[in-house]
Parts: sequence; C-alpha cells; structure tokens
Amino acid sequence: MQSFKDSIIVKKEEQVITQKTALKSSDTPKVQNEALDRMIEENKKLISILGDYKKLDEQVLAEGIQKIYDLEELKKYQIELIKLQNYLESQNKRMIIIFEGRDASGKGGAIRRITRYMNNKHYRIVALGKPTDTQRNQWFFQRYITHFPTGGEIVLFDRSWYNRAMVEPIFGFCSKEEHEIFMEDVVNFEQDLVRQGMILIKLYFSVSKEEQKRRFDRRIEDPLRQWKFSEVDMQAQDLWDEFSEKKYEMLRRTTSRSAPWYVVRSDDKHKARLEAMKVILNSVDYDGRNYSLDYEPNEEVNISVQRELLQMRKSKNY
Repeated sequence: MQSFKDSIIVKKEEQVITQKTALKSSDTPKVQNEALDRMIEENKKLISILGDYKKLDEQVLAEGIQKIYDLEELKKYQIELIKLQNYLESQNKRMIIIFEGRDASGKGGAIRRITRYMNNKHYRIVALGKPTDTQRNQWFFQRYITHFPTGGEIVLFDRSWYNRAMVEPIFGFCSKEEHEIFMEDVVNFEQDLVRQGMILIKLYFSVSKEEQKRRFDRRIEDPLRQWKFSEVDMQAQDLWDEFSEKKYEMLRRTTSRSAPWYVVRSDDKHKARLEAMKVILNSVDYDGRNYSLDYEPNEEVNISVQRELLQMRKSKNY
C-alpha cells in the first residue's frame, strides 16, 4: 500500500512540474501581459475618477469613498419611502415620526437622508425652539398639536414633546410635578392619536458616551461644524448619568403597544439611518413594495426597548 501511495504522489508531482514547465514555455508571458494590461487600464480609470488624490488625506479619501457606497445602499430604501409617501397621500393617511436622542446622536442626519428624495409638498420637518410666554401658559401638548399633519402628510419632529421627559427636568425648565404629569399623561395622549388613525413612529437614537465626545470634538475642531456646538453640548458629557436616568425612565414608562419606542444604536451613522428607514417602511403596508430588499432589523443596531433597558441596568454607557 505504501509503495502504491508513493507512486501516486510521484506521478502527481511529475504532472504538476510538467504543467508548470508548459506554462512557463508558452502561456505564462501571454497571461502576465493580459493581467498587466488590465491593471494599467484599471489604474487609468481610477486616476481619472479620483483626480489628484495624493494631495488628499488618506482618511478623508477613504471616508468619502465609503459615503458613496453608503448612499448607494440607501437609495433602494429611499425609493421605497417615496412609494410609502405616495400611498399615504392616496389614502389620505397621516404620519408622525419622532426623532429623539442625546445631542450629537445623529437625528438631523437621519432626517435629511429619509426626506432627501421625498415630495416636499407632503412632508414637514418640525424643530421647535424654546416656548414663548404664551405657550408656557397653554396645555403642554398644544404647541405640538398645531404642527400635526393633515391627510396625506408626514411630519418629522426633530425632538418632540419628549423634551419634558429628559431635557426640561435636567435643566430645570419644568417642575417635578410638571414632569410627573407629563409621564402619566403621554401614553394616553399617544394612544388617542393612534386610535384616531395617526401613524405614530418613535425613534430613539442611542449614542455611546465615547462616540458623543468624538463628535463634539470634531464640531469644535472643524470650522464647518462649529455652528452645531452649543452651551448645552458642553454640559452633555458632564450630565451623562443624569440623562441616562431620565432616558431609562422615559423608555420604561412611555413605550406602549400602540406607540412603542424603537431604539437605534447610532455610533455607526449609516447603519442607524438604514435601520430607521426599515422601521418606517415596516410601519405601513404600502403598495408596490420591493420584496427583494431586506426589511429585517439588524439586531445589533435596531434594539428592543427591553434589551436597551437591560443594557442600561448593567451600564449607563448608552
């Protein structure tokens, strides 16, 4: 058996040597030349696209190229968002999308990507500032209700009435009693909206403390982003634990079957935007859906409220 095995190995080795010799003598130069020609053509094409890329910082270049791939991936879902918008218009349905999260959690960027190709006649972005003296003396929800959608319209709230759950009590903009009244009333308020036909989607963008600091530092250093940095941002890191406590209480007490929270981990902006789009698209059974796309949530990014609360009990990092 051993000599039979040895004879096979020897024959195979001889066959390989013969093949290599044949390649060297005939095909190798031809194959090598074709491969070299392809590389030269590819190199010319890349240089024509990238231009004088050597003057650019490699990291900046790499980020820019990655953004192109990210934008292309989002386009398939942005097409679906247009279909959803057309369906809401044709059926005279109303939709509210709430974007909540800490400062620099990526809310604004997500809103821009979601609405980028939508018909601007049928959506509005609402980002309210400080309430006026008149508004302070009104029913708390009143100033938000005035911005609610009409039939066939989507309203996207860049921060919402949930300011009273987190920001206002921490900075002393409301009393403990006002905060508690809100926490008791908001679930019923939202249930009434849904009962009356409103499609209500609540997205919480959850950024880690380290990533928030990195984004703040970038805002300070980059002249194009310095306008984003505010006095409130300066306190966000120092008040991290206080915000964590209010976030935990808000998610625990204000998620409901009719208006659940969707927690989106937003350290990776692209993945967060993609998951937010999936949540919105999955909320409505619209016409013409492209079923070849993946609408399943990425469980590393799209986190259930229960899982987020469990994580927060272990660590206040989110």
